[in-house]
Amino acid sequence: MGLLKLDALAKTALTADPYEYVVVEDFLNEAAKAQILGGFPDMPNAGSFPLSELQIGQGLQALFDALEGPEFRQAVEAKFGLNLEGKPTMFTLRGRCDARDGRIHTDSKKKIITVLLYLNEDWQEEGGRLRLLKSGEDLNAIAAEVSPKFGTLLVFRRSDRSWHGHEQYVG
Repeated sequence: MGLLKLDALAKTALTADPYEYVVVEDFLNEAAKAQILGGFPDMPNAGSFPLSELQIGQGLQALFDALEGPEFRQAVEAKFGLNLEGKPTMFTLRGRCDARDGRIHTDSKKKIITVLLYLNEDWQEEGGRLRLLKSGEDLNAIAAEVSPKFGTLLVFRRSDRSWHGHEQYVG
């Protein structure tokens, strides 16, 4: 049994409004949760870090290997009608948010697809839930709100209107 539930991604409908995205809860094999979380590095500072700057454990590395693999790429390609073969991927890991995080943005124009996979054990807070937005001006123009709980996958096609952000959360 693999780490990723690719069948769940295949079965989940692509939403096209206000831009193309898919949210899959429970995308990760629950049996691997302890291994994945046990490999999470100490990250005392806020922000996203390239994997090359971190020491991650085997379970977490296995997850990144699966996300880098052809099966996941092909599943994303099929969902969005794209050919991503040969396109570079970039992985970062975020451990903490600070007061500056969450502002409305659309991601770098160099991106084709953004993949967010949440690894928080539990999430009860209102802040920090990613909002997919209908407007680049209003954090409350919500098309969908994604809870950052363990195993939730969000994939969206980057565009000039793929606005997203979240209410402030520090921690």
